[in-house]
Amino acid sequence: MRRLRACLGAAAAVTFAAAGTTALVANSASGATSALSNRWYAAAPYLMPLDNDPPDPAAIMDATGLKAFQLAFVLAPNGGGCSPTWGGTAPVSSDTAVQSMIGTIRAKGGDVSVSIGGYGGTKLGQACADAASTAAAYQQVITKYGLHAIDFDLEEPEYENTAAIRNEIGAAKILQQNNPGLYVSVTTAGTADGTGWFGKQMLLEAKSQGFTPNNFSIMPFDGGFSGAASQTSALTNFNSILQSTFGWDQATAYAHEGFSGMNGRSDSGEYFTQADFQTVLDYATSHNMDRFTFWSLNRDRQCSPPDNGGRTSGTCSSVTQNSWDFAKYSVQFAGVTPPTPTPTPTPTPTPTSCKPAWSSTAVYTQGNEVSYNKHNWKAKWWTQNEVPGASEWGPWQDEGAC
Repeated sequence: MRRLRACLGAAAAVTFAAAGTTALVANSASGATSALSNRWYAAAPYLMPLDNDPPDPAAIMDATGLKAFQLAFVLAPNGGGCSPTWGGTAPVSSDTAVQSMIGTIRAKGGDVSVSIGGYGGTKLGQACADAASTAAAYQQVITKYGLHAIDFDLEEPEYENTAAIRNEIGAAKILQQNNPGLYVSVTTAGTADGTGWFGKQMLLEAKSQGFTPNNFSIMPFDGGFSGAASQTSALTNFNSILQSTFGWDQATAYAHEGFSGMNGRSDSGEYFTQADFQTVLDYATSHNMDRFTFWSLNRDRQCSPPDNGGRTSGTCSSVTQNSWDFAKYSVQFAGVTPPTPTPTPTPTPTPTSCKPAWSSTAVYTQGNEVSYNKHNWKAKWWTQNEVPGASEWGPWQDEGAC
């Protein structure tokens, strides 16, 4: 649901364009405030401010003590061009809705980081000509909102594009140089061995450009993970990759390492409960990791029914929970005690056993049950050679994961 390369001449061009950045940020129309501690920006959970039934950040702050939010995602325009938009459709230059949300958060003593990239849409690193123009587009976002933090969410398909990654890493380095004190995180896909081939190439690109962000975070979900043990194993393996790539010792690598999880049911049907989050949080804090975040606050509430019929949602977690249960782990990572204790949830129901596998040659009549793609399905009427789930209005009724 969510998912960085430049020459000296390009950096010099943006240095000139960004002259006076500090003054611009201080006078931002969004009402920039003093920066929070880096620990808060490292703990900021993702929130989509314009999509997926955005929750009220003020209510979350009151309920949990959370102060920082990771707003997502800034992309290139859907119609083409090298200018920043929210989600490819809402130009940052004319935005008032996100600006209003940021104002609400800051009025309550909080702040935001903005995330660029993600899984869908066209990224500015793909659309802009080089690192300098990519950085100039992002500088518009930093200046407009008076940002103290920014996140580069680099994943499929962008991180498979060498030129795009060169632009993104180059832009991140330029922004870091031209905005002193800017907290910069880089988030990429996680695998059982830490990160995949493209993630490792991205790290090598950062090394070749001499760029070191506050952290490199992996997303250990949607890759065959099963609970916290598989995630902490991936974090241990990713630490080894950071050591070997940058020549760091173990402690230095952990100090530049981050975790970005997915609360509840992932896109691929993995489940991560409150207990899993607590285990990973304990790992992160005991190893002095730099970041602990998750996707997303839009999903940090209970579905109806709680398991959402064995489906993944962008607006609820598909596990039993109270609203903002998962946000409280971010608050703990920041070093603050949440206002109320985290309740003990009812365990997530164990998926049912799978029915006999669907066959393209068999004839099925109303009420017949089969399994396909790790879900059970019930025939609504006579059918043959119609794939379960191929059409919302087809002959098969989804009975949930198995």
